[in-house]
This record gives sequence, C-alpha cells and structure tokens, in this order.
Amino acid sequence: MTQEHFCFASDNCAGMCPEALEAFLKANQDYSPSYGDDPWTERASNLLREIFETDCAVYFCFTGTAANSMAIGHLCQSYHSVLCHCYAHVETDECGAPEFFTNGTKVILISGDHGKVDPEAARAAVERRKDIHYPKPRVLSLTQATELGTVYSTSELQALAEVSKRYGMNIHMDGARLANAIVSLGISPAELTWKAGVDVLCLGGAKNGILCAEAVVFFNLDLAREFDFRCKQAGQLASKMRFMTAAWVGLLESGAWLENARHANSAAHTLCRRLVEEFNFPIRHPQQANSVFVDLPEAVSLAMHQRGWHFYSFIGSGGSRLMCSWKTSQDEIDRFIDDLRAVTHSL
Repeated sequence: MTQEHFCFASDNCAGMCPEALEAFLKANQDYSPSYGDDPWTERASNLLREIFETDCAVYFCFTGTAANSMAIGHLCQSYHSVLCHCYAHVETDECGAPEFFTNGTKVILISGDHGKVDPEAARAAVERRKDIHYPKPRVLSLTQATELGTVYSTSELQALAEVSKRYGMNIHMDGARLANAIVSLGISPAELTWKAGVDVLCLGGAKNGILCAEAVVFFNLDLAREFDFRCKQAGQLASKMRFMTAAWVGLLESGAWLENARHANSAAHTLCRRLVEEFNFPIRHPQQANSVFVDLPEAVSLAMHQRGWHFYSFIGSGGSRLMCSWKTSQDEIDRFIDDLRAVTHSL
C-alpha cells in the first residue's frame, strides 16, 4: 500500500504544536467558569493586547470562515459591498458565508499581481458607480499573507488604507497566516496591522499550531459594539471557551506563534530553492511566506500523487501549491525531492 504524505497539502494538516497542547491539557485539570469568563480567555486577550501594543477588543471563534464572515457582517449592512482580491479566501473558499452573515452584502472582486489588491484597481472599483442603484462600498478585505503566498509591505498597506479612508471604507484583514507575514518582513505585529490602517483583524491559530480557535481583534473599538451578541447568535460562543483560549496562551506566552511561522517560512524557502536549483521548475509567485507555487508538468504531478504525496493544484491561478507548516521537517523535504527526482528520471 502506498504511504500517504499530507505534509505539503496544507498547514491545517499539522497537529497542535507542543506549546499549545501543553496549555490545552493544563486547562483540563480543574473546573473553570464557562462562556469565556475564565482566566485562560482573559489571559489570551491581554496577551494579544500586549503583542499588538494597543487596547483592542478580542473575541474567539472556532473557524476562520466564521471569523471573517462575522467580522465583515458586523461592518456591513445588506446594501453595502465588500471589495477583495479575486483569489481571496472570502471569495473562493467560504461557500458564500460573508454574503450569508451580511444578509446579502455584495462581494466585488479586484485584480492585482500575485494575490495583492492593487490600490488603483480598488479606487476604480469604488469610482465605477456611486448611485443609489449600486451597493455602497463599505469594507476593503485584505489577506495577509495572501492566498498566493505573498506578503503586503507596510507601504502597500498604507496605500490601500489611504484609498479605503478616502472613500469611507473600513479595512478587514484575513490574517490566517499573519504570523508568517510578520516574520517574513521582520517587523512588529502593530506595524503590520493597526498602525498601517487595519480596523479589524481575523488572526489565525489553526494554521499555526492550534486545534481550532481564531481571534477576531477590533483595533477600532467603536466597531466592536455588540460583537459578542453576534458571536453568540452565530454559535461561536464556546461553553468551554478555555480549551480554545488556553492554546492561544501557550502559543503566545512561549513565542511559539512566531517561531512556528519562522520555521514554516524557512522550510518553504528551502523547498523552493531546491525545486529551482535541482529541477529548474518555474515558480509562479514570489516565495515570501510558507507556501510554494510551482509549475510541475502534469505527468510529474500525477506521478507524485500516485506515490502518496498530497498537494493542491486548484488554488489561485494554477500550478501546484506546496504548503509548509510548523511541523515540516528536513526529512520530509528530502523524501519529497527524492521522489520527485525518481519521477522525473522515469518519464
């Protein structure tokens, strides 16, 4: 039987990192208040305030889809529109959840190289129509790192923030892989979020070593009003919240949230370099975070799948996506390269 290899399919395939798991088990040792009125949730929230260097409103939910959709839904009325990149997760991979949670807010797609929203394209989308017959732009949604593995610089974010504020929009950031972007640029979380104009952040935990807990962080406190009621209504207020937030405490107190991202980025860099140096395969997008988008010949891709390697070929504009995680090892990279070498020599 062919051995199954899921290590490059998604960073979701990796389990809980040791720091998160240890804290999770500690939260299981005794009784604790429910529905977030526990010391773990308070500590996780305060740690995020320390990390982002500002007073912010913090809420926890089970999935990234829920986080993004509730946040956008909280910022929009049904007659508004959300602007996002055509490859953004809120458009391609959330089954219409943003529209559902907003009672029909229209999603307007914007172009831009390598998964990044182009400021001029955003401006043109707003200027296209301003009459009452067209949904009013209310939110600019950005993904950091992008779905194509690239990273917005602070100057790029500031340019988009200028467009957003000029037209009275709020900025929502899908930060499922924000930690990867932070270590890629080597700057502080504050510089890459609220200091660059972000109003609300959906900070990812599942892709960075947590079981299932995302944090919705409102930097603009006025926008957070009654968001706790939205969480409850959406079924996202966990009765045993401590099991979600304890993992965050373990991740944040130890610094593992950035070390995990740094490891994943480094693994992707190594994999990318070897694909180019040893096989000369074209790389579709700059490798800036923890993914590699590579053009594998169809026969090579098929043969690798037959050898048990799982990776996706439908994300973005094509090519094969190889995703690294906190758990990706040098041995796994070596075995993938060895199998790739055997496949290419046999074809």
